[in-house]
Amino acid sequence: MTDTHTMIQRPISWCVSKEGEPIFGETGYTVTIVDEGGGEFIQIEDKDGKISFNPDEWPFIKKAIETAINEVKP
Repeated sequence: MTDTHTMIQRPISWCVSKEGEPIFGETGYTVTIVDEGGGEFIQIEDKDGKISFNPDEWPFIKKAIETAINEVKP
């Protein structure tokens, strides 16, 4: 019998943390592709909470973050 369904593996989550820290550490972030039925979006979570955005919003969010980074005083 031939199976007509194809299964795939898809990476949808990444842990960003300091080397040597556990994945549940205080300094880590989890970046995840999420879909709650209305289409996929990105979610970034840390110990304090999470933010979500659509991929088409990223260039604007990235620009604002880069601007803020440049304005931080040493």
